[in-house]
Amino acid sequence: MNDIFAAITLLLLFGNGGLLLLLLVKANKAGSPDLTPFKQLAYNQERLEAMLRDELGKNRQELAFTSKILREELAGQLHEFTNSNDQRFTRLIQLNEQRLDKLRETIEVKLMDIQNDNSKKLEAMRATVDEKLHATLEKRLGESFQLVSERLEQVHKGLGEMQQLASGVGDLKKVLSNVKTRGIWGEMQLASLLEQVLTPEQYSANVATKRGSQDRVEFAVCLPGKDSNDTPVWLPIDAKFPQEDYQRLLEAQDMANAELAAAAAASLETRIRLEAKTIKDKYIDPPNTTDFAIMFLPIEGLYAEVLRRPGLCDSLQREYRISITGPTTLAALLNSLQMGFRTLAIEKRSSEVWGLLGAVKTEFGKFGDVLSKTKEKLDQASKQIDAAAVRTRAIERKLKDVEQLPAADAVRILGQYDSNQE
Repeated sequence: MNDIFAAITLLLLFGNGGLLLLLLVKANKAGSPDLTPFKQLAYNQERLEAMLRDELGKNRQELAFTSKILREELAGQLHEFTNSNDQRFTRLIQLNEQRLDKLRETIEVKLMDIQNDNSKKLEAMRATVDEKLHATLEKRLGESFQLVSERLEQVHKGLGEMQQLASGVGDLKKVLSNVKTRGIWGEMQLASLLEQVLTPEQYSANVATKRGSQDRVEFAVCLPGKDSNDTPVWLPIDAKFPQEDYQRLLEAQDMANAELAAAAAASLETRIRLEAKTIKDKYIDPPNTTDFAIMFLPIEGLYAEVLRRPGLCDSLQREYRISITGPTTLAALLNSLQMGFRTLAIEKRSSEVWGLLGAVKTEFGKFGDVLSKTKEKLDQASKQIDAAAVRTRAIERKLKDVEQLPAADAVRILGQYDSNQE
């Protein structure tokens, strides 16, 4: 707005200057006698200033009026623009509210559908889970009841077995309390071990090992003899079970009575020495037997108590040539004897094996000669085949210019030729 006013003011100034010059020119031409040029210029200047003031006043009024009109127009346009924007914002808000309402309704419908769908699925899942839980619970309960029934049945069976075991323990106690039956039990255990390790040909029962004596050892292992007749050498094995002395020792140890335990151990040692002397006197008779015998103790605890006595085993081996064994050590001893039997068998068959190897060596030498001759024959056959191949190539070169017949004609002609030859 200020730029417009400045431009108008400049135009008016230029216009006033032009009018002043025009007036001066006219005054000079008229030759007015009353006014001097300066007075005329001052007069014109005053008139020009008055005119300028008048024009400027008019211009200010026009500018003020124009500005007022412009402000009113701008205010009106701004008011209309504001109203238009307000209306647009109102319509936009209403439209957004309508869209939000529709969106909310759509979301509510979708959520309701999802909720209903989830409710149906949850109900189906609940029914499935209830069904599976019910089936699993029934299955588990059935299995539990069956397991409990089986356990109760096993308990009843175990009670029956316990009753049988109690009766068996009573019978065993009766057996162990009787000297004769106790000896039979030791013999049965010894027989069981021998059956598990040795063959029936490698041992015998109730063997009279001493010449001129009717005493028979319970078991004897048959060892190969070294004489020319292969007369067997017997290894006597006798089972002993001093149950009374061992029982008194156990009772003294349970009562923690050192004096009674020492007395019972000494009594057990005396009994073992007596049994060893009996075995030596009755069953050892070299060269019919080995120069030692074996005393078998059927209980590991009894065998351990005998080993605990200092110097007892060495004394028995030195004085009576008796070796003490228990169930475990007897099995190890029998296994070592079994290995000895196998070694003797290998030594016995070694000459046969050497003879067989000699025969194989002779036949293998002949086989080498046969292979050499076969190789020569194969070389000759290979040379003949090579010569036939050379002749074949020569014939093919000779027949190269001969026309080749079809396969059917060749077969027919060759077939007629073969029939004529026949």
